[in-house]
Amino acid sequence: MTGRTLIVTVLGTGTMGQGIAQVTAAAGHETRMFDAHEGAAKRALDQIAEKLGKLADKGKITQDTRASTLKHLSVGTSASDAALGADLVIEAVPEDMALKAALFAEVVGAASPHAILASNTSSLSITELGRRIGAPERTIGLHFFNPPPVMELLEVVRGMTTSESTIEASLAFARGLGKTPILVRDVPGFATSRLGVILGAEAMRMLETGVASAADIDRGMELGYRHPMGPLKLTDLVGLDVRLAILEHLQREIGDQFRPPAILRQMVRAGRLGKKTGEGFYRWVDGVAQPI
Repeated sequence: MTGRTLIVTVLGTGTMGQGIAQVTAAAGHETRMFDAHEGAAKRALDQIAEKLGKLADKGKITQDTRASTLKHLSVGTSASDAALGADLVIEAVPEDMALKAALFAEVVGAASPHAILASNTSSLSITELGRRIGAPERTIGLHFFNPPPVMELLEVVRGMTTSESTIEASLAFARGLGKTPILVRDVPGFATSRLGVILGAEAMRMLETGVASAADIDRGMELGYRHPMGPLKLTDLVGLDVRLAILEHLQREIGDQFRPPAILRQMVRAGRLGKKTGEGFYRWVDGVAQPI
């Protein structure tokens, strides 16, 4: 995939799907987006255009870069339409194995016979997904980090039956996006999710036992350990429901060290899911976190 313009399909246009599509289009790949929710892909395209416009106005990108990125973005009328002839299909839908497998089954016949089938999952088994799709040698994990246009890391997850050619092509693709890939085996939570959620869970337990405020816990990690964002603010950004699902999965697969804190379950039940609902461990006003 080095130096070659690809047809890339991104399935799911939430925060991660939008960001992934922006990154691939900015790298010059023809990028098609699709979302099962009516109008969501078109709204995502409009939101990307707005973000790029603001970056251009601030001088962080050129107007030519903005125009080029948008030129490489389009919206499919269906999943199979978006995947027609694609060289690479990346799904960024919720963490549900059955949903991901069904979506890939819908598009695998439309994509190129040699297309790489990539999941942005942060914890589910790539090996199982490849088996369910029926194309295990072409299935791989491409775990982007939020926000994809900014974060340098790309976790490449090899399933037990992922072919070497798929792995090499995926690593080359990641580097072509300007990302730094790390290659990990298909184990629950991979490398980064296991470390990230265990830190986040401990921060939540500290909050619920009154060790310190959310803002001070986060500030301690940001200033003391040079984390760009504290674990509670990061949980708000990722989504409390997403973090809960990952912890539950890892608890089943690995053990009780990943048991979700009670405060996390309570907040999810209350609909306080973080930035996307306007309130989580922080209150979010115009995209800015404010202490509660």
